[in-house]
Amino acid sequence: MVLLHVKRGDESQFLFNTTVDAPLETVIQQITAIYNGRLKVDRICSEIPELADHGITLPPNMQGLTEEQIVELKLKDEWEDKCVPSGGAVFRKDEIGRRNGHAPNEKMKEMLMRTVEEAKALISKKQVQANVCVTMEMVKEALDPLRGAVMIVYPMGLPPHDPIRMEFEDCEDLAGTQASLQVITEDECQLWWAAKEMQRGKKLQDYIGKNEKTKLVVKIQKKGQGAPAREPLVTDEQQKQMMMHMYKRQEELKKLEEADDDSYLESEWTDRQSLRRQFQGLTNIKWGPR
Repeated sequence: MVLLHVKRGDESQFLFNTTVDAPLETVIQQITAIYNGRLKVDRICSEIPELADHGITLPPNMQGLTEEQIVELKLKDEWEDKCVPSGGAVFRKDEIGRRNGHAPNEKMKEMLMRTVEEAKALISKKQVQANVCVTMEMVKEALDPLRGAVMIVYPMGLPPHDPIRMEFEDCEDLAGTQASLQVITEDECQLWWAAKEMQRGKKLQDYIGKNEKTKLVVKIQKKGQGAPAREPLVTDEQQKQMMMHMYKRQEELKKLEEADDDSYLESEWTDRQSLRRQFQGLTNIKWGPR
């Protein structure tokens, strides 16, 4: 199997297994699905703590308003009575006015947060260091428990405008957000290796040969952004090792220089004529006026 180390810019994303005879069209499709799936898990995992702390999202026309403004405008959240967390709600006011403040109790909150940590660990970038390849099945394994945990806490479901429900239903609106800049659609995704774009319609072996025991660093890029930066010849870890070696070498050279110090040869006791001059009274002689 060919091991692809997928990066976006200089940042590692995940490891991906494939074969040399795999069509690049298929490889790009699978890598894009995993990449975007991991982003989805991250977005849900960032929203669930807010849900656990402050309850469901208010309708868009009520978000950011003060209680006085809501009363004055005669607005009402019709989902407040429908979406009550299991075991009863605990009021925790959302200072930014995005959620209704009717949060799940401590037991339900702990269950949500534990599920979030497990999902994040499953698709973490640390899997690269552990040499674990990420698959679309693993992304689903991360999503399904998150969906299940939210259903346990909110058996009646979340409001249709809640971002967590929208993510689960694949109808999230990321327009105008930082998250939208991270997403790469399948049509605009490009795969680069060794400063070359790996063209659709070809196979992996057209670029790397037929050796199945190959490991490559490939970079995903949006179409039109040009070639990504080349990989450095020396990795950060290798550079650290080189710097440590140089430092140790310098310390060893310092010790050798100190051991070879011959400045003592200029000392008075090393002068062979010193004793004779003392007997002749010729020491401490100064020329010039006193």
